[in-house]
Formats: sequence, structure tokens, C-alpha cells
Amino acid sequence: MEMHQIRYFLAVAETLNFTRAAERCNVTQPALTRAIQKLEDEFGGLLFRRERQLTHLTDLGRLVKPQLDRIWQDTEATKSTARNFLKLEDAPLNIGLMCTIGPMRGIGFLNDFRTANPGIEVTLLEGVPAKLAELLTEGAIDVAVMAQADDFSDQFNVHPLYREHFTIAFPPGHRFAAANAVQYRDIHGETYLRRLNCEYWDHLRSISMSMGVQVRVAYRSEREDWIQTMVMAGMGICFLPEFSVLLPGLQTRRVIDPEVTRDVSLVTVPGRRFSPAVATFVRAIKAYGWRS
Repeated sequence: MEMHQIRYFLAVAETLNFTRAAERCNVTQPALTRAIQKLEDEFGGLLFRRERQLTHLTDLGRLVKPQLDRIWQDTEATKSTARNFLKLEDAPLNIGLMCTIGPMRGIGFLNDFRTANPGIEVTLLEGVPAKLAELLTEGAIDVAVMAQADDFSDQFNVHPLYREHFTIAFPPGHRFAAANAVQYRDIHGETYLRRLNCEYWDHLRSISMSMGVQVRVAYRSEREDWIQTMVMAGMGICFLPEFSVLLPGLQTRRVIDPEVTRDVSLVTVPGRRFSPAVATFVRAIKAYGWRS
């Protein structure tokens, strides 16, 4: 059974006239008649009864018509979905976003992307780098935007987008407010608020151990907003990437001696074919003026 046979059958069933059905389908009447006959041969019985100038559905024709109509409607709906997908209309795009990336750095890009591509439906899924790598490998997300202290696995393509410095966030009235930058050794003895999703924690702790710097961890939280709110409330300090500030008025100073930075990158899977929506996103995010 082929789709054009179903189409011809439904046209005849609606018009009850082979000539008008052939005109509607833009085929010759003999071609339409042969297609109907092949369908009857496949079903093993007549679908139409032709009596002089009258054409009627047989019992078999009435029986299969609702099912053939559903097949045709489902096929047309599938074609429409595919056309919209290829034309970037109602096209899904799943982006894995590292949970420690601040929204202010990327909101301009996302706004520009949406304006240029209103038909693409973007879903942002947050996670730590290990989880995003897993989702990317499984195909649950199309691309990921993330950073990590160690080199990425060879199983990924990595395109750096921008570099940001780590800062120290501190409460109002803190002694760090008088400095232009905070030397790493100056955090010794401070009360510290640990961001549990910080992908650079092990790297920062290694630096601290090598320098003999110790802090007193008072609170731990996965919530970036909670940690920053506690800093504002005078409950401690924390390391914070410079573009991850969420609260207006939160004071920060860049860490120096040593300086600590991270590269936020676009991560994809080599060899994986991009859908039109994903390809459009990849081109746009690479071309965006991140460093300006």
C-alpha cells in the first residue's frame, strides 16, 4: 500500500466520481483507476461499486475508510512537522548550561538569537560539567556551554567563547573594599561560604594548600543565590567568577597572586550531525562578540 493509493481512494470516497477524483488529484482517470485496483487486490476485495453513473463504497470500503483517513492525516501532520523543523519553525533546541554561569553574560546573546530565529524553541538545562557531558553523550542535549579546570575529553569538540576571572565576593564594610584586588594569601583565616557546584573547588583548594592558606567553611550550598545572599548578609566570603554575580550591590575584587581564570566554552560531539536549529545556534554563538 502506497500513500498515493490512499490519497486516490479518499478522493473517490469523497466525490463518489472517478473523473472528478482524478481531476482533484491531478492524474489521469486510468492512472487513478489502476491505483484503486491495486489497493483492492492488496485488500482482497472491492472498495467501490460502480453502477452506470453512480459510484458507492462497498462494505469493505466503508470499513477501511476511517483507518485510511487516519493514516493520511497522520502522514500529512508528520510532513508538516518536518517542514516546520527544517524551516526553523517550532524547532526544538536543548542547551546544557553549567549551573555556575551567571545569566547576565549570556542574556544579550540569547535575546539576539531569539530575535533572529523566532521559530526555534530553546530549552536551557542546568547541570555540573560531569552531568552535562553525560547528557551530551547520550543525546539528551544538543550542545553544552560549560567550563572545567581540567582538559576536556577527546570525545568532545571544544570552542572557547570567553574567559573570566575569579573574584572574591565579600560583604559591605569588609576590609577587601579598600583594595583594588585581593591577593590570594589575604583570604587566610576568613569565614568561607562554599559553592558546592563550583567546578574549580579542587583547583582552588590545591592552590590554598600549596600556599598554606586556610579558611573556615561555615556554610555549603548548591544555590548560587543563597551563597551570594549570605555574603551580602555578612556571613562570609566566597570565590565567585566575575560574570556570576546575581545580586545588585554585591562587592567583588579580582583575585591575584595567583590569578585564577576559567574559559567558558561551547562543547559538542564530533561527527554528530546537527539539525538546522542546532547548526544555526552553533554558528550564532561562535560569531557573537563575547570578547567585546
